[in-house]
Amino acid sequence: MSIEKQVDPSRRGLLVATCAAGGVIGISTAGVLVSTFQPSERAKAAGAPVEVDISSLAPGEMVTVEWRGKPVWILRRTPEMLASLKKTDGQVADPGSERNPDEFTPSYCINEARAIKPEFLVAIGICTHLGCSPSTKFTPGPQPSLPDDWNGGFFCPCHGSTFDLAGRVFKNKPAPDNLVVPRHMYLSDTRIVIGKDEKGEA
Repeated sequence: MSIEKQVDPSRRGLLVATCAAGGVIGISTAGVLVSTFQPSERAKAAGAPVEVDISSLAPGEMVTVEWRGKPVWILRRTPEMLASLKKTDGQVADPGSERNPDEFTPSYCINEARAIKPEFLVAIGICTHLGCSPSTKFTPGPQPSLPDDWNGGFFCPCHGSTFDLAGRVFKNKPAPDNLVVPRHMYLSDTRIVIGKDEKGEA
């Protein structure tokens, strides 16, 4: 003989309400737990490091990625582009990237190419004058708004600042400093991470 337990109809509403309340508490608790694993607003504002695949970047080509809301250029320089840096050494204001190195150039990029690997320039594409974004002027030779002995580089259309192919600002220009080289490192021969190096995140 089977015995079925009957629930008093007067108590059935109380049971449903109790279960429902427990469910709400459970859901709200789960929400609190999940939120603790999400990045804080401060972390989101700071911006996480960005990984970039450079395997398809051909010599002479540049790719722009976004990090912390800023454009970051990765330029794969040709041998001719690298050779041009010798020619501009005497024309740029800070050839050795000695001004404010902590702010503008990581120690491992204080060299003529301003790079870990000379072939690749990694720089924030924002003029150090008033924050405009310079345009690429890689073709050498006379051009409008550029000198006749132009060796290739970047031109800021806002106030005329010019930078060579290492992001070094030319003398007597409104921009006071070279383009910023962000902290970065190579994960492999074909992958770069922007905003992080062996010392940690920027």
